[in-house]
Amino acid sequence: MSSRGRLLDPFRSTGGVAAIEFAIISPVLLALIVSVIELGLATRDSLRAQAAAAAGAYYSVQNGFDATGIAAAVVNGTGAPGLSASPAPTLFCGCPSAGGIGPATCDATCDDGAPARKYVRVSASITRTSVLDADLGLPTVITRQSIMRLP
Repeated sequence: MSSRGRLLDPFRSTGGVAAIEFAIISPVLLALIVSVIELGLATRDSLRAQAAAAAGAYYSVQNGFDATGIAAAVVNGTGAPGLSASPAPTLFCGCPSAGGIGPATCDATCDDGAPARKYVRVSASITRTSVLDADLGLPTVITRQSIMRLP
């Protein structure tokens, strides 16, 4: 082998290339894994809050408007820690319209000739816990609501 071949021989060696490639890609993989976990936990908390709000709305249909009972149903609806009935449940009247529920006084007559209907708005909030304090722009408090017409 010539002297020039011996000088270039260390640069032709492929030992340790896998370790270098892993060192380059591992921060990207770690960031991706943490992001997926954060998004999954935020989605879980959002679904828990929505289920708790629905449980409170269902309670109001079964038992009428009772803000204390509805709040208890929200908190106990999923058993998730950090869940609250915030803002408090509200009772309101409205008329059905193409765009949803139009506001109306409780003694009003709607366009369809029927009296205004009574509705309850139930909200549930949950404080989201973060993995490694990586918020990734996700909200710290997730609030969902459910609106149900009372019989």
